[in-house]
Amino acid sequence: MLGHTFYHQHLRKYVIVFGTLFNDIVVQRKDNSGNIVQDIKVPLAYAPREKALARIEQDPDLSRKVGMVLPRMSFEMQSFTYASERKLNKIHRNVSAYADDKAKIYAAYNPVPYDIGFDLNIYTRYAEDSTQILEQILPFFTPDWTITMTLIPDMNWKQDIPIVLQGVSTEDTYDGDFETRRALIHTLNFTLKGYLWGPLRKTGIIKTANVMTHVDTSNVYANSHASNTVIANVNVTDTSSSGYYLHSRTTTTPGLLANGSPTSNASATVGIANIDEDDDYGYIHNFEEWFSANTSA
Repeated sequence: MLGHTFYHQHLRKYVIVFGTLFNDIVVQRKDNSGNIVQDIKVPLAYAPREKALARIEQDPDLSRKVGMVLPRMSFEMQSFTYASERKLNKIHRNVSAYADDKAKIYAAYNPVPYDIGFDLNIYTRYAEDSTQILEQILPFFTPDWTITMTLIPDMNWKQDIPIVLQGVSTEDTYDGDFETRRALIHTLNFTLKGYLWGPLRKTGIIKTANVMTHVDTSNVYANSHASNTVIANVNVTDTSSSGYYLHSRTTTTPGLLANGSPTSNASATVGIANIDEDDDYGYIHNFEEWFSANTSA
């Protein structure tokens, strides 16, 4: 099972997509007449909440007090939970055309569903800034917002990924003396319903299918006590107890005319090597049947 080296960058893509949703939030400052005097694009960073709070109060070397510009936002990935209610058939294989060789295909088993928790933290100094930011986010989550992602570019498959808003909490850190800087903190909890794909394999395309049937007719003779028995349109005249076997084989192959039209005529089709998996081909069925006796009984 293990030992396959692969990396689809799913988690990295989920982090990037989540952050992209909130990287264009703008807060407007107005004067007493209602005129816009300043547009502030809210900075966004991937950072733990505690680290962001420390940076609000002091600089990185902790040597001098310096205020970080507010408002700002941060987000981080918090949890992974297996989503059993979204489990798919684990033996189902998904296939896609291989761009560089049409005789090959990509194949991968169904992905594993995981719920990935994200926290979005909003830091502001003024309540008005907080409400502006929240009103630019909350209306879009009812309670989910679905995005379409290409998780495996080689297979060029697009998959819908819902991001569900689970709740909003508020905290005001304004306590202590009058020199303490105030920070209003709103934390939005999200669940991204993602999938993790396993290794991708390149394999050949099956272009010929053979189906064999085998029928033991000896019991029919023993039970019928008849000298003439018709089985599957084959007339058998035998009163012995020897076993008779009806064999048949059905071979199915794709059929395609030179002009690209599908066909079921074996004499009109192009060679099987010239038929690709994305062609509009038909099906050619060749049925063979024969009857033989087992004299070893």
